Amino acid sequence: MALEEKREKRPPVTPMMIEEEAALRNGSRGMPPGPWAEAAGPRPRTTERHIAVHKRLVLGFAVSILALLAVTMVAVLLSVRFEECGAAADGPPRAANNESLPGPAAGQPRGRAEPREEARGGEEAAEQQQEEEEEEEWQRRRQLPPWARPRLPRHLRPLHYNLMLSAFMENFTFCGEVNVQLETQVLVVVLNRSLEVQRSYNLKIIYNALIENELLGFFRSSYVLHGERRFLGVTQFSPTHARKAFPCFDEPIYKATFKISIKHQATYISLSNMPVETSVFEEDGWVTDHFSQTPLMSTYYLAWAVCNFTYRETITKSGVVVRLYARPDAIRRGSGDYALNITRRLIEFYEDYFKVPYSLPKLDLLAVPKHPYAAMENWGLSVFVEQRILLDPSISSISYLLDVTMVIVHELCHQWFGDLVTPVWWEDVWLKEGFAHYFEFIGTDYLYPGWNMEKQRFLTDVLHEVMLLDGLTSSHPVSQEVQQATDIDRVFDWIAYKKGAALIRMLANFMGHSVFQMGLQDYLTIHKYGNAARNDLWNTLSKALKRVGKSVNIQEVMDQWTLQMGYPVITIFGNETTDNIIVISQERFVYDSDTKTKDSGLGDNSYLWQIPLTIAVGNTSHISSEAIIWVSNKSEHHRIPALEEASWLLGNINQTGYFRVNYDIRNWRLLINQLTRNHEVISVSDRAGLIDDAFNLARAGYLPQNIPLEIIRYLSEEKDFLPWHAASQALYPLDKLLDRTENYNIFSEYILRQVASMYLKLGWPTSNLNKSLVQASYQHEELRREVIMLACSFGNKHCHQQAATLISDWISSNRNRIPLNVRDIVYCTGVSLMDEDVWEFIWMKFHSTLAVSEKKILLEALTCSDDRNLLNRLLNLSLNSEVVLDQDAIDVIIHVARNPHGRDLAWKFFREKWKILNARYGEALFMNSKLISGVTEFLNTEDELRELKNFIKSYEEGAAASFSRAVETVEANVRWQRLYKEELFQWLRKSLTH
Repeated sequence: MALEEKREKRPPVTPMMIEEEAALRNGSRGMPPGPWAEAAGPRPRTTERHIAVHKRLVLGFAVSILALLAVTMVAVLLSVRFEECGAAADGPPRAANNESLPGPAAGQPRGRAEPREEARGGEEAAEQQQEEEEEEEWQRRRQLPPWARPRLPRHLRPLHYNLMLSAFMENFTFCGEVNVQLETQVLVVVLNRSLEVQRSYNLKIIYNALIENELLGFFRSSYVLHGERRFLGVTQFSPTHARKAFPCFDEPIYKATFKISIKHQATYISLSNMPVETSVFEEDGWVTDHFSQTPLMSTYYLAWAVCNFTYRETITKSGVVVRLYARPDAIRRGSGDYALNITRRLIEFYEDYFKVPYSLPKLDLLAVPKHPYAAMENWGLSVFVEQRILLDPSISSISYLLDVTMVIVHELCHQWFGDLVTPVWWEDVWLKEGFAHYFEFIGTDYLYPGWNMEKQRFLTDVLHEVMLLDGLTSSHPVSQEVQQATDIDRVFDWIAYKKGAALIRMLANFMGHSVFQMGLQDYLTIHKYGNAARNDLWNTLSKALKRVGKSVNIQEVMDQWTLQMGYPVITIFGNETTDNIIVISQERFVYDSDTKTKDSGLGDNSYLWQIPLTIAVGNTSHISSEAIIWVSNKSEHHRIPALEEASWLLGNINQTGYFRVNYDIRNWRLLINQLTRNHEVISVSDRAGLIDDAFNLARAGYLPQNIPLEIIRYLSEEKDFLPWHAASQALYPLDKLLDRTENYNIFSEYILRQVASMYLKLGWPTSNLNKSLVQASYQHEELRREVIMLACSFGNKHCHQQAATLISDWISSNRNRIPLNVRDIVYCTGVSLMDEDVWEFIWMKFHSTLAVSEKKILLEALTCSDDRNLLNRLLNLSLNSEVVLDQDAIDVIIHVARNPHGRDLAWKFFREKWKILNARYGEALFMNSKLISGVTEFLNTEDELRELKNFIKSYEEGAAASFSRAVETVEANVRWQRLYKEELFQWLRKSLTH
């Protein structure tokens, strides 16, 4: 697709709006929204007092008059278009003079009309006072028209939608007719008669719109099959984009049933949340599919698609039909078989775990080429971007298989947490996203018990990652106030997903997993087909604890974790004057201590948590069983039995808690010695936790810079994957702080010394084209991959030679014998070391391969080049949608920014193309924040900080929270360079000479 200029954003389609274009065309009294609001909204008080409708109704529901006037005009005006939409059976609708059709009905954002309670009394003085109050209220409401209200009215409730669509794929338009059954208490409409109180009414709206080349609403995508470009239309409604496709009450609390019919050409098929009930074929090559009625559901996970995909099918033990739809060539190759098979098993797992059956007769998985997110959990029709669901075992790595697995586990969990039980409002989006993210690890453990995902990989992939973000003062609470639609985007971030998951894991551990599971079963049973808020969850879990004889006020504990931003750092001091007494203190962990002086609230007692601190005592050969201490004060004294002089303390056992632990230097030295002498006394999870805590405590200035580097000296004897992975992730930001400094080689040499012996022990994997992906040990293969990545990244000569040899063999033989699990490392290393011909070869392979997993790593490898001209070329190509898919362009820009040779190029490109990038991704959750973070997180000079601040001053649109985080991150980077860089290099020089 050619690059498009930014289009003017259309307002959302809601029931309470007026379509200017249709009104003017049909000679009605329709007016543009602004003048209409000004002329029709305020009315003289004398007119108001003489309306021939009961005074109490008019005064009590004045705003309802305006809102329902808009509804009535929409119904009347748009009904003129019924013949136009109905005539569509003979072909696609056309506007006058063969112009393009307008998009969805234009109008103002949704409004809110709230009834006021009229004071009672008959005295003249009281009436006079009442009239004055009503006049004052009327004048106030004049300043805020109904469509500018942030939320929909609570006295209107949709009961059922009949939605009939006709999709015209040849010119990417569709028309629809929606009938909404409404219940309402009182409606006052300026008509020739009054509507009656507590009656049900049907609202009918007919409209035309475009199937946009965008990423939200009802949008189009395409793929090439046998040299022919084919198109499909698919929906993405979460969180507030159902209104782009049909007029509706687009808030999660407004659950209703839906009956959907889709008319399309017979060369296509249509899909929706429910199975097709009947299909009516017409002589002109069109067919109308009528779908069964849905259960009560919210608009954001309603879905449909029109495509010419094929499918494969399986059935669960309980009779749920599971189908995977994808491009015909992908289905023929069996690329969807893995996803289909694990979906069947996972539905059976969730039904058993939750003791609540899957609620629909079918579940379709739809693999699409273009989508703003990895996947969307639409009830009964989950949509996935191809590279998160299609998998070819012959060319996919274990890492790719794990990604696909966890995305599917996540979306299936949503069929219960999100679809069956829906958050009341977006402030508690973590109630669905946190649970789905937590169950990614529980569900994967069910499929692959030996992988220990919840006990191990959760730490590096969730806990350690989100603590980086939540250690900024620009973070936010898990539950945060959302007043209006424009606030919703900021709650969909890793705080909701990953911190939500980490808090759920902490809760499950201190409750006990069996009691926690029982509580979840009760929660889902009580609230199924309805909505729930966080207090509903807390109350249910507290009751589950009472049933087993425990009394804990879950709400009191968890409100501190969900309503406060950030997390604590616990510091444990040994008391040298009193035997067996330790001092435990808590404070909020912040990376940039300078921000504490800017924000006085960070240093006082307002940041306190009730912390379930597990603690154990160890020595050279043994570690005690853990005990739990609830820490709720700023500082506390506790007696620890059997604490001897040579004993060390370990807190937050297996990192089940959402906090960091610091110790006095003496205890750190004892722990380092223990790791060096016999690291297996400390569990795998705790070894990983010590590494991550030490690096981050040092980065924030709580620890000397040498402590984490001394800890990782023991890694030469570490045979488990998790501590290596924790070290690799902790070293990465430090590497990016140093990779453009003149003494970088000192740092890289130190890391290579720690890696060298394990690299030699493990060696390289052999080609495994004919072996099953999971035949080899997951832990062993992931450890080998981690060590090879570190060796190649930091410049191990043998690693570089091996990568170059494998690339050369591929080029000369045109047969790729590179082992699957290290292909991305080899591709990147080869592109970095070798000449431009290798870059061109990888570019050619990127275009020719049909495997989506291979496309992804080939594209990322192109960003590894040391050639700035090639990096600039790639950056410019990334915005061409015919070359790089829209969702992949962001990854290209971010990966160039991670390359020290391209960081300034990506930063410059980002600033120059910001308007284009913001137009493309601004409305899509995560995308802008991911891009802003990825491009700026490793800027670390005073000049770059100044450029960032100046750029923010010049832009005028959105993403304020993301830019605020970016500034704080870069300020912390600059501060670290100023305070700690030289200290680190001095220690490294001294260490390397010994």
